[in-house]
Amino acid sequence: MSMLLYLIRVDERTLHSCLEDSSHLEAMLDREELLDRMIDIDKAWDGILFLLTGSSIAGCTEHPMSRIFFSGQAVDERQDFGYGPAHYLRPQQVAELQAMLAAIEPAALQARFSPALMTEEEVYPGWDSDDEADGLIEAFRDVQGFYAAAAARDEAIISLLV
Repeated sequence: MSMLLYLIRVDERTLHSCLEDSSHLEAMLDREELLDRMIDIDKAWDGILFLLTGSSIAGCTEHPMSRIFFSGQAVDERQDFGYGPAHYLRPQQVAELQAMLAAIEPAALQARFSPALMTEEEVYPGWDSDDEADGLIEAFRDVQGFYAAAAARDEAIISLLV
């Protein structure tokens, strides 16, 4: 079974609606127009967190960059999308994280890629070779662009691990 991460850009009104009634989030996920406001990080999320923080999700929950995927703010603690509830960031929080992400050069992250260390740290889903670095850096660039778009539009972000 895979753990896939999705990020969704929403306006503040939609976020508020989901926070008031989390069934709105479930209904929203079924709409095709959502695809223009969503990215699939696939299984790269823990690798990205490792490159940003030096640890897998198990060890970086206090690091500010862990919030890009797991804000610690649940839409509804009782709602489970497979690996827990959806998390959210308000537009101001998105803007703060976007500023931090924009300052990171992908080449600096590439230098931190170490399959041996990532295996030792049990970074999901497991990293076997240096050849996987390019895909992970590309996924990071997608996250940078996604946050930039959300910040430019003053949008919130909802994340789901399914």
